[in-house]
This record gives sequence, C-alpha cells and structure tokens, in this order.
Amino acid sequence: MEMQQTNLLLVYTLDQWDPFGVGPGNYVTEIADTIQAVHDLDDQMELARRIQAIYEFSFEEVIPLDNCKEISVRLLEIKNNGSCAM
Repeated sequence: MEMQQTNLLLVYTLDQWDPFGVGPGNYVTEIADTIQAVHDLDDQMELARRIQAIYEFSFEEVIPLDNCKEISVRLLEIKNNGSCAM
C-alpha cells in the first residue's frame, strides 16, 4: 500500500474512533499527531501511551489505556500490513 493510501486509512480509522463522542471531524490535530506517532513507533503499548497522552493534552480527559491499546493495534496493522481489522 502506498504511503498516501496508508495515511488516508489511518485518518479514517482515527476519525471513526471518536473516543470522546464529539463526532467525526473534530480530532484534526490529534489525528495528525497520532499518525506521526504511528510512523515513529512500532510497539503497541508505547503507541497506546502516546495516543493517550495526545488526546489527554487536548481534551484534559484520560482515555483508558485499554481503549488506546485497541486502536494502536488497528493502526499498526494498517501501517504494517496495509489491512484494517475493523
């Protein structure tokens, strides 16, 4: 899968995740930061912690680490395999 297609799928996956129930389209900054983290990291738990920190910084609310791990697994599958486990 080309990088652009991978990034589009990562954006879509994160936009649909909607951890705070504010609706798709309301996480632009967090999605951009998370995609950078996906490209920088390969460890599921490390990525989960980074995702948790990114969203906590913006929303001043903590997403449970298990929720962040679930999304980190999906994002790394997209990155590594070009497939989505949705």
